[in-house]
Amino acid sequence: MGTYEVAATVVPKLPVLADALALYAWNAQVSAALMVPLHVCEVVIRNAVSDALERVYGTAWPWSPGFERSLPAPSHGYSVKNDLLNVRNRFPTTGKVIPELKFIFWQTMFTSRFDRRLWHPHLLAVLPHLDATKPVSQLRSRIFADMEALRAVRNRIAHHEPIFGRNLTGDFQKIQELIAFRCPTTMAWMLRHQQAQALIAAKP
Repeated sequence: MGTYEVAATVVPKLPVLADALALYAWNAQVSAALMVPLHVCEVVIRNAVSDALERVYGTAWPWSPGFERSLPAPSHGYSVKNDLLNVRNRFPTTGKVIPELKFIFWQTMFTSRFDRRLWHPHLLAVLPHLDATKPVSQLRSRIFADMEALRAVRNRIAHHEPIFGRNLTGDFQKIQELIAFRCPTTMAWMLRHQQAQALIAAKP
């Protein structure tokens, strides 16, 4: 087999290459567009968690010994306690601490260890548009699962990895619902200021 014949077997045909490049461009565009709704969702959820923590531990909850004792401290992997300690040592107010904590910090707050003190008494107060006919543990578990899915999207976008294989329509629905649990008005505002839906629908 000659050199030309070898090259011909490995170089993609032009229509295939064009399709691949179109998908690559779309993936980059939709990744960028999703950052707006993800941003709003994270701010809304962390504010809801902060409100619940304030109800239990006061406005200076990051420095509350009781809250600190309630946090898990695993020997391996992410430590919500270490995250809090590191951040509060660098920032002097609760308002400064909140945006510096990792997304996974807020997600970890929706584990069952916090049901008794945090979520049974306060979940429906800070996320008032949840379905009050369902058990608090079920609602809290659903929020945790949705945040896990969105954290996966967020991490793939941050690392410039492809997201075209995901159910992005479902991911966007999770974003909408999480925001609406706290404030439907904020959810409507987010919808007016995002381009992700149109791009998702325009997948090549």
